[in-house]
Amino acid sequence: MVAQYNLAEVPSKTVLYNRPATMWRYKEVLPVLEEENIVSLGEGMTPILELKRLQAVYELPNLVLKDESKNPTGSFKARGLSAAVSKAKEFGVNTCIVPTAGNAGGALAAYCAKAGLKAIVVMPRHTPQVFKDECELYGAELILVDGLISDCAKKVAQLKENISCFDISTMKEPYRLEGKKTMGYEIAEQNNWTLPDVILYPTGGGTGLIGMWKAFKEMQQMGWIGDKLPRLYAIQAENCQPVVQTWKGLQPNAKGYVGKPSLANGLAVPNPFAEDMMLKALRESKGQPLAVSDSAMVAAVKEIARKEGLIIAPEGGALWSALLQLVHEGIVQRAEKILLLNTGSGYKYLENIL
Repeated sequence: MVAQYNLAEVPSKTVLYNRPATMWRYKEVLPVLEEENIVSLGEGMTPILELKRLQAVYELPNLVLKDESKNPTGSFKARGLSAAVSKAKEFGVNTCIVPTAGNAGGALAAYCAKAGLKAIVVMPRHTPQVFKDECELYGAELILVDGLISDCAKKVAQLKENISCFDISTMKEPYRLEGKKTMGYEIAEQNNWTLPDVILYPTGGGTGLIGMWKAFKEMQQMGWIGDKLPRLYAIQAENCQPVVQTWKGLQPNAKGYVGKPSLANGLAVPNPFAEDMMLKALRESKGQPLAVSDSAMVAAVKEIARKEGLIIAPEGGALWSALLQLVHEGIVQRAEKILLLNTGSGYKYLENIL
């Protein structure tokens, strides 16, 4: 179930020139039909930063980072939840529910508050306190569960038997994907309608990975970009690496995979619903998945903080560690145009990192 558009009717990309610098500048390829239903907190158009000191030290002249921590509620989840809550409002829904490893819960709570809807957030009990606090500050009903996001999903299924609500679980509805895909549109627009050679993306549920690939294909169809697309590298946690295990042929799929918690909450997704779509995007792009240890993530977060003045999420730190491995193995060339996609703010993780 994926949203589709009549791309032949989308105007030329020149229509973007005078539009607001939010993800809704791409409204013709987003699923909300009436603009008054858009629920926005200013999400999107996050900066692409040159990592100049890391470029120099590691001889990576074309290394950049797209910093999604600048979104409302401090993560890329704002994009997907803006789109999904906007559509929920358009449908006349009163209550939204989500299982979350952390950031999606805060984003749902914020956008539901903005829309005047009730939010129910189901979160692992071991999630850092700041994620719980933000949900409650926005007025959401917070339910804590022992286990990982997969256990939260089971709890959501139980709750839905007795509550009328819109389930915004990852890839169980088509609208979060549409919000996330705007990262792909921005990467193209911010690079004058060209794309990097390589994109590293932290992958739990994989919505952003699939969404960016969808965006690239849509832009090709509309003639906004050329034929050349980036190789996608899906970075997972060593503690929870279902896609890596399937890719290596160690299991038929992730349905029976048992993961452990990770400092990178967003990567602790043991049974991703959209695994097939992730694998398809990786194969089509000629990329691959890779797993990184929690200790390597923390070391990367500290190095980027000290060299670039950025406090990124451990999910983003995983990318730096993975890139060095890919360069060392000759899979990524030093001179290639490399984009790291930091999905969230490291400030929410400080109690776990320091």
